[in-house]
Amino acid sequence: MTDETPKEPGRARALLSTADFRLLRAALASHARTTEDREELAKINALHHRLGTYVPDAE
Repeated sequence: MTDETPKEPGRARALLSTADFRLLRAALASHARTTEDREELAKINALHHRLGTYVPDAE
């Protein structure tokens, strides 16, 4: 018989860094300038805004 006591979960780690958010926002802004699809542009703008709530443009 083996002792199968559940282990406590490890420490949670961030999936994205602050630099990643800035890079994603820059990529979205670049893509937004080239797209002509109004629906896609609205989605891009909303995502760009949501990412900005995590990393405001301070630089």
